[in-house]
Amino acid sequence: MLSCSSFRSLTLAVALVAVSGISLSAQDSAHRGRKYKPPPPTSHIEVTVVRDTDSKPIENAAVIFQLLGEKGNMELKTNEDGKSVIDVLPTGSKMRLQIIAKGYKTYGQDYMIDKADLTFGIRLKRPGEQYSIYKNHEQDAEKNDKKDNSDSPKDASKDKPEDSGSPSSNPPSKPQ
Repeated sequence: MLSCSSFRSLTLAVALVAVSGISLSAQDSAHRGRKYKPPPPTSHIEVTVVRDTDSKPIENAAVIFQLLGEKGNMELKTNEDGKSVIDVLPTGSKMRLQIIAKGYKTYGQDYMIDKADLTFGIRLKRPGEQYSIYKNHEQDAEKNDKKDNSDSPKDASKDKPEDSGSPSSNPPSKPQ
């Protein structure tokens, strides 16, 4: 017969074998709940911000990237060369690029990220004159009326016969 101490040892050995078997099966990779999903491929995007008048770089302009359809945005500042670089936007997504710089008009445009490397050259303009309700705009309206009447092509063609030998006073405009 087995003594009490040997019975305890035997039950302890059986318990250890059972526990080690359970812990080994828990480490089996086929039974894990989560699977590794690689991140989507990203694009390298470089934005250069310059002045429209003299093409000098604008330092410390805010370059804001927003993925359309998602909340939040990413804001970077331009360096002394007017450049800002980002590498975390997924390829195949649509983004809104917005640039804000003190003393310049705000720029905004939507783009499709369809390549691994994208480069944008943005030219910022100075703001135009603001429209004021307190300013008299009757003079501006009169100037526009005079322009409309003097530039009418219908009246000019009736009064003057066309002369193919003389140079035209109004050269043809180039399509843009």
